Amino acid sequence: MGVMNRFMSFLGLQEEEEIIEREQIARDEDEYEPASVETRKNQRANVVSIHSQKNVKVVLYEPRSYDEAQEIADHLRSHRTVVINLQRVRNDQAMRIIDFLSGTVYALGGGISKIGGNIFMCTPDTVEIQGSITEILGDDPDYNRMR
Repeated sequence: MGVMNRFMSFLGLQEEEEIIEREQIARDEDEYEPASVETRKNQRANVVSIHSQKNVKVVLYEPRSYDEAQEIADHLRSHRTVVINLQRVRNDQAMRIIDFLSGTVYALGGGISKIGGNIFMCTPDTVEIQGSITEILGDDPDYNRMR
């Protein structure tokens, strides 16, 4: 209710139904008023496009040595998800790569998950990992024999 309407209603110069009708008409007119350029700019600033990342890429990487860990980190810095297969590196180098990538992912606010035997997925902060595969594999007796 506008201030003028309240004042007139307080003095008894206007009926309640008339006030409600005027307010409804005023709201309808406000909805159909063309927005100014400044208002449109403010509205666009608050709108987030669903298709903000048109080229979402997942990089598959199979490093042969620890020296390639920095290339993987560069992909993460570029907001790309990286799936790393560490089956072709020695265990000590695989541990160093995972340690390096864990620090990188932590610094970028992303996540890292083990999705199989010596296979990891590193994601930037724009990607959320949900669920877990290792729990299912851990219950499988064939999987436990392979480890």
